[in-house]
Amino acid sequence: MTPDFSGATFKTPSRTDGNGTCVEVAVVPGFFAVRDTKNRSGGLVRVPARAFYSFLAGLR
Repeated sequence: MTPDFSGATFKTPSRTDGNGTCVEVAVVPGFFAVRDTKNRSGGLVRVPARAFYSFLAGLR
């Protein structure tokens, strides 16, 4: 199953430096998507929510 992010709202993290060198994240039920703010039409990476939460936990 490929989640549909066509209507999702992408948000930039609050800790961005303001120069556009960041990523944006969107959420749909069960999945997260990450895309590059410099190339929004260049595609996105879809990740199951469980894996994304594990990734975030590893950053802390």
